[in-house]
Amino acid sequence: MAQGGSDWWRDGIFYQVYPRSFQDSNGDGVGDLAGILQRLPYVKSLGVDAIWLSPIFPSPMADFGYDISDYTGIEPLFGTMADFDALLAAAHDNGLKLILDLVPNHTSDQHPWFVESRSSRDNPKRDWYIWRDPGEGGGVPNNWLSEFGGSAWQFDETTGQYYYHAFLAQQPDLNWRNPDVRAAIYDVMRFWLEKGVDGFRVDVIWHLIKDAEFRDNPPNPHYAEGRPPNEKIMTQYSTDQPEVHDVIAEMRRVTDAYDARVLIGEIYLPLHRLMAYYGNDLTGAQMPFNFALLSTFWSARSIEKIVEDYEKALPKGAWPNWVLGNHDRPRVASRVGPEQARVAAMLLLTLRGTPTLYYGDEIGMHQLAIAPEDVRDPFEKNVPGIGVGRDGCRTPMQWDSSNFAGFSDVRPWLPLPEDHIRNNVVDLEADSRSILTLYKRLIALRQGCPPLVAGDYHPLAAQGDLLIYRREAEGRAVTVVLNLGPEPIAVTTSAIRFGSEILLSTFLDRERERIEGVLDLRGNEGVIITPP
Repeated sequence: MAQGGSDWWRDGIFYQVYPRSFQDSNGDGVGDLAGILQRLPYVKSLGVDAIWLSPIFPSPMADFGYDISDYTGIEPLFGTMADFDALLAAAHDNGLKLILDLVPNHTSDQHPWFVESRSSRDNPKRDWYIWRDPGEGGGVPNNWLSEFGGSAWQFDETTGQYYYHAFLAQQPDLNWRNPDVRAAIYDVMRFWLEKGVDGFRVDVIWHLIKDAEFRDNPPNPHYAEGRPPNEKIMTQYSTDQPEVHDVIAEMRRVTDAYDARVLIGEIYLPLHRLMAYYGNDLTGAQMPFNFALLSTFWSARSIEKIVEDYEKALPKGAWPNWVLGNHDRPRVASRVGPEQARVAAMLLLTLRGTPTLYYGDEIGMHQLAIAPEDVRDPFEKNVPGIGVGRDGCRTPMQWDSSNFAGFSDVRPWLPLPEDHIRNNVVDLEADSRSILTLYKRLIALRQGCPPLVAGDYHPLAAQGDLLIYRREAEGRAVTVVLNLGPEPIAVTTSAIRFGSEILLSTFLDRERERIEGVLDLRGNEGVIITPP
């Protein structure tokens, strides 16, 4: 495990836990901090280095914790501050870092700051949020749309103005042009850093600054019917403003005042705009999340081009990162199929850069179709029927074959798939060729192999469903050969030398097999090989 040094995050592997869905310890059907503590030995057994927790702060739960009413407390549903302190101490005792989700773009409408802000136009906190007079004819101030459907402006009867919310109306956006807002959030960061947390993943960091003139966003010429309605307009003026980079540099200075902390940014932007979030002279986020693998067409050539373009675009000295799944996107096993999910695991854990795993992907959890009566996600409720719901990737962790999968003693907050009876941690740990065993073997191999941790990335010529690359460091090299298709392939490239040896196959049945010039790959198989 990566432990020491300020750059531990470069060598480490991150594991995202969605607290509501990891382990229920008190029988209310919702996961909690004591449950995460209970399952810490499992997380450690994976070999990962850091846990990232989705929000655990007090919240009315309009958006399941991303609507925060107190930045320096713990939501009672998840436990107490003592529970958090115990989890943090245990994580550190087990050699694990702990990363919190910081949500600085918006608060809950029940946060005391917003309660004050909306009380009157002359309240000292009025300018902590974004208020505008009605537009012509008394309508909305401009055409900006909420990510969750409808206008991004909500009229407030008390003061006769609209406030801006990029997401739900219960999530008013903070005004990051106000220095008092910045100072308040930086104090929040210091509160948790003083406690010993190892950094932050910053939610929707590219949203923080809006156009000072509040100009209308232009229409999206590429909008297709059936897509979320907010995509009808480009977000030219409501996101990714140049001044946001000054804010991120300030955040970075806050974390840099403490030893060995990391700042991660959630950013859904095209590649050339994503790179700006590393900051001038790398003074921005150490890891602006790279979500390219979440939405790409799953083919060898598509992925080859994504990796090549990303590597070329990185600023000098910047460190890459890769993500296969998270709490907002369909499960990888459903996106690419259960056979390719094993190949995807090998890809994630052998590319150059820091990988982030999403809980349950290591056991092949799939996207669950949620019946209308079980829908919890406000996005799906606001924009039903086009597949935007996120509940299906947030279902409870499948620990065993019992009624509620070992997650809880009662019916969980979201349903479980029927296949949890066989697709669960207990059964997969007992299977020497399961996807869980594969993840553990990949992680162990990566961490004991300098080329995979820090080696250069060299793509090798390949065609069809083959993706081949070499990782080199300290005079050592390994070659990764992935078959992204269902048909067997014989590989004869010069990269496969006589006497090469297989270190690991995604099928977990070819270790130490020698290759005499031709590598035969089965359909949906990936291998890592070492030269003689």
